[in-house]
Amino acid sequence: IINRAGLDLDLVRVSTKGRADFVTEVDKAAEEAILEIISKAYPDHAILAEESGASGKSEYTWIIDPLDGTTNFIHGFPQYAVSIALRHREHITQAVVYDPTRNELFTATRGRGAFMNERRLRVSKRERLADCLIGTGFPFRALEHLDEYVQMFRNITEATAGIRRPGAAALDLAYVAAGRLDGFWEIGLSPWDMAAGSLLILEAGGLVSDFKGDPGFMEDGRIVCAPPKIFPHLLKLVGNVHGATVA
Repeated sequence: IINRAGLDLDLVRVSTKGRADFVTEVDKAAEEAILEIISKAYPDHAILAEESGASGKSEYTWIIDPLDGTTNFIHGFPQYAVSIALRHREHITQAVVYDPTRNELFTATRGRGAFMNERRLRVSKRERLADCLIGTGFPFRALEHLDEYVQMFRNITEATAGIRRPGAAALDLAYVAAGRLDGFWEIGLSPWDMAAGSLLILEAGGLVSDFKGDPGFMEDGRIVCAPPKIFPHLLKLVGNVHGATVA
């Protein structure tokens, strides 16, 4: 659905949900296709999807972003992905992030590792923050966080080899799991942006938390992640600005 629509973006109908928050007919069609498959296979499971919201009550919840990076997609900027995760009670147990432009399929099962097109993933082995390439996303919808974010951006720019902002958080997290990025932080994300990517990172040997170092990022919307030797340094930089107490 996404690749077919991407062949002629001028024909794609776009509407807005809020400031700098777009939705296309492609988002909706992709979500409908995903939900149809899941509802047939697991009719008793609950759903939390970006476009259709929450439905059902179950110990199992599918968390779905049918097109993460919609703004990139409508501009023909090839950095967007499908993100699907399964949460059992409090734990993400299955994760899929699919990049249709590169045909890269990132998958993880809790306790069984993370993979990209069947190749085992591991986070990067860098040990010095000064050597690291860090990913991020701008809080373009939550402008009240902009001053806080700019200070973090300054601190991390001064401490690292560089920062990248491609514009699709689910794919950025997959890149941390694959060792393409050495860390990532962002403010104002939704559960469907983070759920699948967070499991990919954990199963690839990385660490993930909110800005206090706690596991509440899915509720808080603030996420920081990195390999174990880089994580405490990155957490300190974002935590100090956020006003958190970081050991």
